[in-house]
Formats: sequence, C-alpha cells, structure tokens
Amino acid sequence: MKARTLKKNKVNIITLGCSKNLVDSEVIMTQLKGNDIEVTHEAEDDSANIVLINTCGFIDSAKQESIDTILRYAQAKTEGLVDKVYVSGCLSERYKEDLVKDIPEVDAFFGTREVPNLLKALNADYKKELLGERLITTDSHYAYLKIAEGCDRPCSFCAIPLMRGKHVSTPIETLVSQAENLAAKGVKELLLIAQDSTYYGLDLYGKRNLAELLEKLSEVEGIEWIRLHYAFPTGFPEDILDVMAEKPNICAYLDIPLQHGSTNMLKIMRRGTTREKTEALIHKIREKVPNIAIRTTLITGHPGETEEDFEEMLSFVERMRFERLGVFTYSHEDNTHAGTMEDNVPEEVKQERANMVMDLQEGISREINEEKIGTIQKVLFDRIESGYYVGRTEFDSPEVDNEVLVPIEENTYIRIGDFANVKITDASEFDLYGELVD
Repeated sequence: MKARTLKKNKVNIITLGCSKNLVDSEVIMTQLKGNDIEVTHEAEDDSANIVLINTCGFIDSAKQESIDTILRYAQAKTEGLVDKVYVSGCLSERYKEDLVKDIPEVDAFFGTREVPNLLKALNADYKKELLGERLITTDSHYAYLKIAEGCDRPCSFCAIPLMRGKHVSTPIETLVSQAENLAAKGVKELLLIAQDSTYYGLDLYGKRNLAELLEKLSEVEGIEWIRLHYAFPTGFPEDILDVMAEKPNICAYLDIPLQHGSTNMLKIMRRGTTREKTEALIHKIREKVPNIAIRTTLITGHPGETEEDFEEMLSFVERMRFERLGVFTYSHEDNTHAGTMEDNVPEEVKQERANMVMDLQEGISREINEEKIGTIQKVLFDRIESGYYVGRTEFDSPEVDNEVLVPIEENTYIRIGDFANVKITDASEFDLYGELVD
C-alpha cells in the first residue's frame, strides 16, 4: 500500500465549460467541506489524492478538452500520482457508456443530476441543510446565481436538453436566501444564469416571473450589481425592462443569445422568431433601458446557411450595433435535429464567416468605446495585472466582456473588490483606459 493512501483524503475539483458547471462544482465543494473532507478547486500542486473532473459536452472543442483532461488524470492515476479519478457533468451524462469502455482507469462516471451518488462515492453524505450554501471559486466580490436548470427549447443545434433535462425553475424564496448568504460573504455582484432565463417561473408559477425575481433580488442588502445572462429572445418577458430601468442595482446589461440574423436561418435553427421580430425586440429593449449594453452570440456555418443568409446576418450586426458580441462556428452534435442534416458548410468557410463578423464587430466596439472617452464610469475592480488595476463597468460581465485599465501609480491605490469612479481617457476595441476621480 502506498504511504499516501494512509493520509486523509483531499479532493481536487477541475471545472470545465460554462458558469453553470462552475456553480455545480461549488455546490459539490460545499457538501464535501460539510462532511469534513478537504477540497480544493483546480489546485496547481499535487497534494490531492482524489480528482473530480466536472466536464463539458457542448461543442466539439469543449468535448475534446474534457476528454484530454480525463486522459491526463487517468495517466496520473496509472503513475501513482493520484489514487482515485471521478468524472461528472455534461460529457459524462451524455457519453457515459462510451467513456466507461474507453477510459477504464476512471473509478466512476456521474451525470448532471447525480450529486448524491457522487458524494456517496467520495464517502460523503448529501446534507440537505447545506442547500443554498456555496464555496465561491470566483473572486470573492462576485458570484453566479443559477436560477433554473435544464431547457425546454427545441433549438436545432443544441444538445443541452439531452444533458441537463427539462427546464426546472428554482423558487424565488430559495434564490433570495442564496443571494443573502452570498451577500453575507462579501459578494457585491450577482450574475444570474440559466440555460434559459427568459423561461423562468413558467413551470412554478404558471407565468414568466423573471421580473418579480429581479425585484426581490434587488432588495437584498449588500448586492450592488445584478446582471442577467442567457435570455432567450422568443417569449421575452418585457416587464423585466421596467424593473431594470427602475432599480439602480440591476445592471443596464442583457445577455441575449440571438444565434443568427437571417429569418431563413432562424427558422432552420428552430428559434421560433424572425429577424424582423428580433430587431423590434432590440429596439424595444433600448427604448425602455436607453443606456443598456446588449451582449449576444451568433453561429456561423449551421447546415443550410447560404452566402445570402450570411450577408443578411452581417447587415443585421451592422444595423443593431451590439455593444458586446461573440461568434461560434457550428459544431455537429449527435441526437440533435441539425445533426440529422448534412453539415454542408466547409470548416474553412465557417471560420472565415466568423472572422468577418468579428472584424465588423471590432469596428463597432471601438466606436462605442471611444464615445465613452471623457465620461466618468463606476468600475468594480477584479485584479492587478501588468502594471494596471483591472476592473469592469456595469456594461461588462467578467471574463467575456470589456475591461477598464487604470495604471498603477505612486499616489493611486485601489482595493480589489471595491468600486471606484474612473474618468475614461482612452479606448481600444475591447478595453477602456482611465484615471481615478473623487
């Protein structure tokens, strides 16, 4: 028996994929700690003898990253560097049978809804009294708040319902309690996430109830920013716009993945809307919340996308002038509707189209940023890097959006996790530069 197996177990959790996965990892960490099991998140040292890999299975590149990570730790187990390797999350949910056969070094695989079984494998009890508690792995001043699980949408390209199941909303009182717990730990910014936040409440309350949820969360003492992600455009609850405009601690920010700007492609993608309806919605959002920053994502190269469809999307992006935008190239997914179609856009064309969209967006982003020169912005500071204090405005979500850089100078001091007013002095495509003001 190796000497290290006589030591007390320590679990290292590796999180891959989206922020929703990160929340799942934080919940597992909380349960393990509640069972007096030492746990760490993405530790760089090799002090942990048990590794749990929380995987992503959304697109090819994410699946490959998950597989590569599993293989790396399977090899570490073979070499005696770790004792146990467990795998959970979306890839495990979707491809468990294949993974069990292909990577026998892994001790056990668990899906997205098997936390009690996973804990049992780690000699831990599932403690219901810890529901709502979280060990935060992000910077201590912001945290993700998952308001629902699963998705009922029939989008052609998406396998999330296969991995995460049907939409299930978390009750408002539970979310308020979670927000209060986070605020008590020093969290100042809540990032609301779900597979589809637009659908929130329909299963629990018989109506879309996102507006009431936002109102209740805005009353939680200590929370200074609330940021909404992943709002589906079809059936968008417009009453949330009044709440956003009224409540000062709800950020003038909306993440609304639109996926395409061609009516033909939106129909093929099963998005339940048209370009005309989408444009009307964008105009309504900007009318109700005039200074709002809209983030969206688009897909290039979906089966059936013609050159005309793509040109329509380019024109759409040019007209809508989104403040924030990301682009994915289409990835063929098993057991989806699009997966039954011919993947008829060559990879190089998909990438070329994505590059063209981002080239257009760079120019739009630079123009929007340059308009902020001379203005004073409230900034939440996240870190120090390369001679700068680095923060964000209310128009920017962590890791995906623009940042504000303030040079570190002898008479300048900013505490990480604090807000400060910054006068913007310069701008680039994706960053603002500024100086502190009183």
